[in-house]
Amino acid sequence: MEATLDATTGVTVVVPHLPDGLSEVEREQVQARLVAELCEAQGIEQPVGWFYTPMALPLAAGLQLRACVYDCMDELSAFRGAPRSLLVREAELMGVADVVFTGGHALFEAKRDRHANIHPFPSSVDTTHFGRARKPTSEPADQAGIPGPRLGFFGVIDERMDLSLIEGVARARPDWQLVLLGPVVKIDHADLPRLPNVHYLGGKSYADLPDYIAGWDVALLPFARNESTRFISPTKTPEYLAAGKQVVSTSIRDVVRPYAALNLVRIADAPEDFVKACEAAMAEPAQQLIARADPLLAKMSWDLTWRQMDQLVQQSVRDNTRSSGERFHISSPSEQREVG
Repeated sequence: MEATLDATTGVTVVVPHLPDGLSEVEREQVQARLVAELCEAQGIEQPVGWFYTPMALPLAAGLQLRACVYDCMDELSAFRGAPRSLLVREAELMGVADVVFTGGHALFEAKRDRHANIHPFPSSVDTTHFGRARKPTSEPADQAGIPGPRLGFFGVIDERMDLSLIEGVARARPDWQLVLLGPVVKIDHADLPRLPNVHYLGGKSYADLPDYIAGWDVALLPFARNESTRFISPTKTPEYLAAGKQVVSTSIRDVVRPYAALNLVRIADAPEDFVKACEAAMAEPAQQLIARADPLLAKMSWDLTWRQMDQLVQQSVRDNTRSSGERFHISSPSEQREVG
């Protein structure tokens, strides 16, 4: 186990190192033992188990949990290459979780009947960080040579991207420059549109994103409409708005509501309609959008989201303490909890 303490946040990141040649079951068993040893070494008794994926459930085997949280940020089963066992594991995690959070309203509506204590938490935003893009900033070297107008996107470039839309917009307006930041994952590089005005600049650090966004005329959410995007709630939507940028998106449920409904994002799906939406976005002064967006952004801080989540977790801890002196063990992936 490799442990690194972040002095700024106080968070310790622990990375397990496993030998080659282990089966899936053996990997889970080794990691579960390492987690148990970590808790013992650090004097952690009855921790709160916080799961971002059901596939991590076996890692808590043998632990006595004070409370169990399932933070369901996306419908992972719809992603390309998702494990076949994911839905089975999710049912098991739903069975032991005290509280469930979803990463957006569409996902909440899809899962609300599967747990009695489930709450939607759409993406929040660090307005101070992305607000840097509203002021003049130094141009990143790899973007500086790209002429304007620039239409930008940052994020993972995978099966969720509408590549035909990107190509259609680029061909319709060769005078526009499409700047795409992020790694290409799970799709063939050969499938990417290769045009003179489409620029793939690779992955960038979170710290540098405002410097790139500052140089864009429009920020894009060019997502395909398929199973992998049915429940997404893009974090970058409020981040683009905090940066003071006009936003054009395809008709993603959690972008249409609330952002498009509040006249903060333009929606279009076909290339010709997307082009018109981008033209309208560039024609509107940024300050008009900022005046509409800032009242909403003021209610969307990560600090507020955390306080609301923490209240629900602490309520679960209190409820569990009253109902039994000890919490449950997760002994195996398929065993349901037993409350004493």
